[in-house]
Amino acid sequence: MSMTDPIADMLTRIRNAIRANKKTVEVPYSNLKFQLAQIMQAEGYIEGVQQPADQIKKFFTVELKYINDQKPVITNLKRVSRPGLRVYRGYREVPRILDNIGISVLSTPLGLMTDREARKKKVGGEIICKIW
Repeated sequence: MSMTDPIADMLTRIRNAIRANKKTVEVPYSNLKFQLAQIMQAEGYIEGVQQPADQIKKFFTVELKYINDQKPVITNLKRVSRPGLRVYRGYREVPRILDNIGISVLSTPLGLMTDREARKKKVGGEIICKIW
């Protein structure tokens, strides 16, 4: 069975794991999803990302981050651009999430980056998701 939107699947797995107060969640590996998880780690939304242990089982582990082991750091994840409706913006039109409390992740010609990086480098692209 093929998956229509693997990024939405990843975000849903993380969202469900947070609601169940899990410490880790396994996500099927792809370069795009792994880069997205690395951006989330760099921005402080997740604790860590671990590469797949073996090449047969292609899953990577996302370690979720909680404040005082109770309240999750991630309040919400939202998929913006999806296979049925792609959303592209120039660097001037990239939305600010909750007055820069949250982030947007963009797929640009220079690779995946946050909205702040895209504005700084003056490059637009496809808005993948919003995290706050």
